[in-house]
Amino acid sequence: METMYQRSRIQEESLYYETRKHDGSLPIIGVNTFLGLQQGVDELRGAELIRSTEEEKRDQVSNVRDFLARNAERRPEALKRLQENAASGGNVFGELMETVKSASLGSISRALYQVGGQYRRNM
Repeated sequence: METMYQRSRIQEESLYYETRKHDGSLPIIGVNTFLGLQQGVDELRGAELIRSTEEEKRDQVSNVRDFLARNAERRPEALKRLQENAASGGNVFGELMETVKSASLGSISRALYQVGGQYRRNM
């Protein structure tokens, strides 16, 4: 700590990353790599669009319902802990990793909206 090794190491890594990003040796789509106007249109026209079949959709809905039914007893307590953690300014990520074991994305989103509200852009 006294030699500031950690800070020095972070600065070196940051400079290395930024240098590679700017010279193009580390391509990042939308930052230092892009398609020209005409080139992008042709590229998108050739892209294959993949859609789920009705059977795949039904299977996924069935899987989520089964998951929710299996965890019906554990879910309310897990969501409550997540809400308390978010409201108190705790480590939400750690609690979120536990909550996903018993709650769906929709359940988690609704629980967090109740605590922090939902983002709405000003128009």
